[in-house]
Amino acid sequence: MHQTTQLSHADALKIIDVIRAELEKEGKGAAVAVVDEHGELLAFLRTDGCPLPSINNAINKAFTSARERKTSRSLGQASRTDVFPMTNFGDLRYIGWGGGVPLTYEGKVVGAVGVSGLPEEEDMVLAQLGCEAFEGKD
Repeated sequence: MHQTTQLSHADALKIIDVIRAELEKEGKGAAVAVVDEHGELLAFLRTDGCPLPSINNAINKAFTSARERKTSRSLGQASRTDVFPMTNFGDLRYIGWGGGVPLTYEGKVVGAVGVSGLPEEEDMVLAQLGCEAFEGKD
């Protein structure tokens, strides 16, 4: 028998709440997605002022990060450097923009957070903030 640890909805909401508070403090709009280890959506928030395309982008950044066990940006950089199309993964949800970060617990990826709607660097900072809140580094 193989036992696993799963990300809970309470964990997902904690991550979203930390990012939501930062967005509200800065008066910015974005989409925030938290997915399980398989990249399937657990929780989602679209704040006021979020551009509509950011909804799918946030979900896809989290999906990519969970599936590949790395940041969405690092996968995108590898795609550009090694010249392979993202479609090679066989799923159109893979995305190479920054803002997707894996969530780890006891050395295992248990999910990921994705943020979209702001410049890429800001998305990445907010996603990392959510990751640190989950991992107890804040």
